Amino acid sequence: MNVRRLIPTAAVAGAVALGLTALSACSTSDAAESKNGDKLDVVASFYPMQFLAEEIGGTHVSVTTLTKPGVEPHDLELSPRQIGGLGDADYILYLKGIQPAVDDAIAQSGVRNSVDAAKLTTLEDHGTETGGDEHGHAHEGEGAGADPHIWLDPVKYAEVAKGVGKSLEKADPNHAADYRTNTDALVKKLDALNTSYKKGLSDIATKTFITTHSAFGYLAERYGLIQEGIAGVDPESEPSPARVKDIHTIAEKNKATTVFFETLASDRTAKTVARDTGLKTDVLDPLEGITAKSKGDNYIEVMQSNLAALQKALGAK
Repeated sequence: MNVRRLIPTAAVAGAVALGLTALSACSTSDAAESKNGDKLDVVASFYPMQFLAEEIGGTHVSVTTLTKPGVEPHDLELSPRQIGGLGDADYILYLKGIQPAVDDAIAQSGVRNSVDAAKLTTLEDHGTETGGDEHGHAHEGEGAGADPHIWLDPVKYAEVAKGVGKSLEKADPNHAADYRTNTDALVKKLDALNTSYKKGLSDIATKTFITTHSAFGYLAERYGLIQEGIAGVDPESEPSPARVKDIHTIAEKNKATTVFFETLASDRTAKTVARDTGLKTDVLDPLEGITAKSKGDNYIEVMQSNLAALQKALGAK
């Protein structure tokens, strides 16, 4: 079994201690006194947080991300320089539960304006099998737990966007009006995306889709689909032989056509299962990072590509 390559908590604590010794009083200074002049110095943990900060912050923020393009966020290791540098930020936007190394470092950074996106909406428990049954309840399979992949539901992502907008207004009140305007514009885009998904998935031949990474539980719940994950919410975990056997049965029973894999992880498992079951493979991007392989240049474009892939796999009419 692959093990997530996470920097140990003790190492994080040590690096934080080293980094903080070199920090100035700017970590507790007024947000308006950013080292970027008039711009708010924002640190985002990974792409979905970066997109929110850039869209809402606009010209008033300077955004850096801890997770470089092409790096699987769950695997992120922080350098002592990155950890120490957190204390210089005016504002940090992250999502607790995705990157333990980041969670530990932020907790010890002492930055006043640290915003956990998970607290701006409601997290749910999703397992490898996720979807709405006739009672609207979630199915839970192996690997169930608090699912952090809230950005893959445009409605929940919009809730987070509103919370981020309000927190930026508080951190930088001089530009509050612009943050409100930018938030409203982003929410409208997300509302339109939600409408596209509802219409595009309203008449389909099957509700079941198979993924190597159980990242799409919120999306499945939102649009009445059933996600069957080969593994759990950790993209590096390998499925048990029993789970692979279950997938074979599920695919045949529910007329599933496609095994989806993602851009930032190996497609080996997807291809193996697809070969054994006679299914196709395709990409369903969990949007944890944008790379040259991404089918789109930003969140909205990649989500639209995901919709097209789902429509094809589910037999949309």
